[in-house]
Amino acid sequence: MFEHIRHKPAVTLERERELLVVCAPLRTRANLSTIVRTAGCCGVKKIIACGNGKVDQRVARDGADHVDVEVHRTLTSVLKKLRQDDYRLVALEQTTHSQNLHDFTFPRKTALVVGNERVGLGKDELEWVDDCVEIPVWGLPHSYNVATATSMAIYEYCRQYPQG
Repeated sequence: MFEHIRHKPAVTLERERELLVVCAPLRTRANLSTIVRTAGCCGVKKIIACGNGKVDQRVARDGADHVDVEVHRTLTSVLKKLRQDDYRLVALEQTTHSQNLHDFTFPRKTALVVGNERVGLGKDELEWVDDCVEIPVWGLPHSYNVATATSMAIYEYCRQYPQG
């Protein structure tokens, strides 16, 4: 027999993650809160939420205590500032030229830009990003839920940089 450990302690990162998650105005608190929870699990320290970004503590759980959620009115102004701060702006969006997430190498200093649940990112917002990545879909609907897709992308970044 072997012992089952229910919750192993968190892995200590060798350096702070340089991943920032930037969300367009989302329709539901549940999606933003799920993204906050994933960010907390992955050691991401900051999320920028545009619009009326509010977090539900019951969904985000401990992530709400460990992730700084900064709220801004508009996405475009945030993208301009992040570009000035030398972030690589990577949109999680299905576009004509988006790259498969499985084949994409994230720069260490990345701002992952996430669109609205229904409309994604608009043309004006996509003009500011450096890269677009998408997650393959093998069935219907044609895209994953925004919180699910963001969680997959955050996890892929962490897989590429396991020590921060």
